[in-house]
Amino acid sequence: MSGDHAPPEGGRGPLISAFHRAQRRTAPQFTIPGHKGRIGELAPELKGPLAADLPLHGGLDTPKLTQGNLLQAERVAARHFGADWCRFGVGGSTQANLALCLALGRPGERVIVSRALHRSLFSGLVLSGLEPVWIPPSAHRSTGLPLGITPSALRRAIARAPEARAVIVTDPSYLGTLSPISELARIAHGAGMALVVDQAWGAHFGFHPGLPSHALARGADALITSVHKTGLGHTQGSLACARTGRLERTRLERAFDATHTTSPAGSILASIEGSLDLMAARGEELLGRAMGLVAEARWQLRESLGPVGLPDESQFPGPDGPLFDPLRLVIQLAPLGADGRAAEEEMLRRGVAVEYADRDILAPVITLADDRGTVGRLVREIVRAVSATASGPARPLRAPISWRVRPEVAMSPREAFFARHERVPAPQAVGRVSAELVAPYPPGIPVLAPGEVVSEHQLRALRAAARGGARIAYAGDPSLRWLDVVSE
Repeated sequence: MSGDHAPPEGGRGPLISAFHRAQRRTAPQFTIPGHKGRIGELAPELKGPLAADLPLHGGLDTPKLTQGNLLQAERVAARHFGADWCRFGVGGSTQANLALCLALGRPGERVIVSRALHRSLFSGLVLSGLEPVWIPPSAHRSTGLPLGITPSALRRAIARAPEARAVIVTDPSYLGTLSPISELARIAHGAGMALVVDQAWGAHFGFHPGLPSHALARGADALITSVHKTGLGHTQGSLACARTGRLERTRLERAFDATHTTSPAGSILASIEGSLDLMAARGEELLGRAMGLVAEARWQLRESLGPVGLPDESQFPGPDGPLFDPLRLVIQLAPLGADGRAAEEEMLRRGVAVEYADRDILAPVITLADDRGTVGRLVREIVRAVSATASGPARPLRAPISWRVRPEVAMSPREAFFARHERVPAPQAVGRVSAELVAPYPPGIPVLAPGEVVSEHQLRALRAAARGGARIAYAGDPSLRWLDVVSE
């Protein structure tokens, strides 16, 4: 982090300092929240969940925000990212994605978007009325993992929509693969378009020389990141920042305010600042340790499980460095004939959860907070669970349906969302236009989305995912017996 990120008051930033002052305060307060930090006297069972809950208004600042603590923290973060504008959010990257979509253009204008987008970006297209020009996802030939956006794919999309306002990419992907952001930025800028990067899973980027720089440092015009994912912030903590050469500051500000709560949790905001400060002070040390733990875990799993798939950065070369996040641990079980869902259930019985599990893949999240003890336990539990549940012949590596979507678009997401619709038996929905968004979760990438024609292939793939134990999210009928379609 740049030298501009210099927290005052004994190494603490303004929000963290205000948080600790507010916790020491003894005078009664007559502002919200209603529990006033005294809930333990009324309901002891709520004392734990609410112990750190302090508001921004009347907590980390005065009710009128006269101290400007949040503004100071956001300005420091903007300097770190080389941005002209930065806002801290308490609604996760979902809220930040909604805001960026609202800021990019007017209803009916087009944007070029990776179809491997998160549900929140699709919701942003509905709210904003922007019309997507999709870049379909592709898979890595040898590992089956989703690939990032290639320069040639972006050029083809620009040729189809030279008038588009912006390009939106998700980078890194849920499984750690990357796009060549610097090259994509040059191509987008050459076409007069801004590049926006949903970097939700890349809060650690830019804090270690062995990791990619953050997206703005690689030429993007805006980035969104979830500080609570691979950073160290409170759940729901996120930030958005942008350069205003190609994006309008007042539009960014209005859009963020339109999607942001007027009662933000000060504890979440303080954790965003504190996470950035800690990464600035010790990120290289802590990330170096974490990446070493991931590399060691790969070696131990290979030694214990034999022909397991363990993709790493050596398999994903790129023009400016590897196109794979070295902090991401992906365990591919297909070569063993093992079932990740059975392994996950076995691990859960022993109290150990992983972020992602489907038939072919386990993907635990390892962060700066881990050490040799926690990662050693993870490796032992994976080996135990896979060994106890493995059965069947080896299978080829194949990308999940979420990264193989090839939609047939019939109308814009917004038009379909607001159209009259009806619920029909799923077989009768084939060939009709979907009015709802349906996604296996995680990763939350829509397989069906408003405005797209329902295909037999998509329906079969979703049902197979459901039978395999995936949670079918956002659908009106998660059993997939019925689907909502646009009325004819």
